[in-house]
Amino acid sequence: QVQLVESGGGSVQAGGSLRLSCVASGYASSNYCMGWFRQGPGKERERVATINVGGTTHYAASVKGRFTISKDNAKNTLYLQMSSLKPEDTATYYCAADVVFFCDRPRDWGQGTQVTVSS
Repeated sequence: QVQLVESGGGSVQAGGSLRLSCVASGYASSNYCMGWFRQGPGKERERVATINVGGTTHYAASVKGRFTISKDNAKNTLYLQMSSLKPEDTATYYCAADVVFFCDRPRDWGQGTQVTVSS
């Protein structure tokens, strides 16, 4: 049974930093893509950053240069280091994964963790 468990959300002032973590379990191997998505109040869900099976990363334009996605295969853990946070980064952040090369529309989702950035 696949499970994704996020942690690390919280409240921070603009300009601050947070690191999100997501522990994955239930996958037969490490050959799955992972990514972070977010949904802000009154907004549609958007892709924030993904890492494909080959290790290549992709970022939304709005976070490029501020956020860094990484994966520790030995720990089955995905990270999102967020720096220079802005109020518009306020959202529920979801970890997602799928046994495909690239997480465009991933199958598996975590429960979400709230990030609130105050001005």
